[in-house]
Amino acid sequence: MPPFPKPDIDYTYDVAAEKRALRAHRKFRGIPARTADAALIATWNIANLGTQLRRDTDFALIAEMLSWFDIVAVQEVNDNFADLVYIVQLMGTKYRYVMSDAAGNNERMAFVYDSRKIKLAEEIGEVAFPPSQYKSVRVDGVTGAFAGFDRSPYLATFVADHFSLTLLNVHLYFGGEQEAHIHRRALETAAVARWSRIRAGSKYATTRDVLALGDFNMPRGEPGNLVYGAATQAGLKRPLHSSQVASAIASDNQYDQILYFPEQTEPKLKAMGVFDYDTAIFSSLWQGAAAQDRVKFSAYLRYYMSDHRPVWCQMSMREE
Repeated sequence: MPPFPKPDIDYTYDVAAEKRALRAHRKFRGIPARTADAALIATWNIANLGTQLRRDTDFALIAEMLSWFDIVAVQEVNDNFADLVYIVQLMGTKYRYVMSDAAGNNERMAFVYDSRKIKLAEEIGEVAFPPSQYKSVRVDGVTGAFAGFDRSPYLATFVADHFSLTLLNVHLYFGGEQEAHIHRRALETAAVARWSRIRAGSKYATTRDVLALGDFNMPRGEPGNLVYGAATQAGLKRPLHSSQVASAIASDNQYDQILYFPEQTEPKLKAMGVFDYDTAIFSSLWQGAAAQDRVKFSAYLRYYMSDHRPVWCQMSMREE
C-alpha cells in the first residue's frame, strides 16, 4: 500500500520500558518461550518497511518482537530492504533472512529465521502458475478468471533434526471493496490453496507439512466469507486461536492468517494466537497527547510500528 502519512504527534519513549511492557503482554497472551523441541513461527505485515521513516527506537521494538520466534514471514518489505537488514542485525548474529524479488507495490516478502536452530533447505523460490493452468483455479460464485498473482507467494523449506516444514509467504491482492477486487482476491487465495494441496501431496515433496501464512486480506476468517471459502476449498484450515483478537489494529478484520492441512499438521500444533502489541506499548501516549483523539494513536502506531499485528503458532519438532 502507499506509505502512511507521518503523524504530527511529537512523542518519544523509553525503549527499555516499552520492551518490558511488551514482554509482560507476551506472557499474558501466552506466547511461550522458545524451546529445543518446538518451533515458534510467526507472520507479520510490517507496514511499508523501507519507505516509512522509522527511528532506531522503533526498529528496536520491532526486533524485540521478531526475536521471540524461530521463523517469521514478513510482508511489505520495500525494494529498499535496508530497514530489514538493520532489524535482523539488531536481533543478533544467529538470525538470517532471505527475500523475494520486488513485485506489486514494489514489495518483497521475506523470511527471518534462527540459523542455529533451523536450517534453510534447498527448496526456495516464488510460486507461479503457467498460463495453461489458470483455468484450473476457480471459486464458486466468482466471476472473472485467475490471471496470476500481483505479488507471487514466496516459499521456503526449513529443516532441523527430525523436523521439516514448507512455508508459503503470501501478501494477496487487496485493491478495494469493489466486487471485482474481492473476486480477484478470492481467486489468488484459491491459487494458494491449490498449490499448497498439490505440493503437500506430491511424491517429490520434501515435507508433508505445508503452511500458507501471511496477509490474505481476508476480512473474516469464517464460513460465509468468499475469501475464506477460497482458502478452505482445497482443505486448508484456520485453527482456533488462543484469543479472538483481530490482526488489524484499527478494525476487527482478520487479514493475516496461518493456514494448514489438518490431517498432517494439526497433531503437531501446540498453540496459536495474535499478539496485540498495540494494547501494551506507548501507554503514556494513549493517556496523554492522543487521549482525546484515538485516531492519532492509531496513526502513530501504523507509521512507526504497523497497522497489522503478528500472528503466531507453536509447532512440535519431536519425531513422531
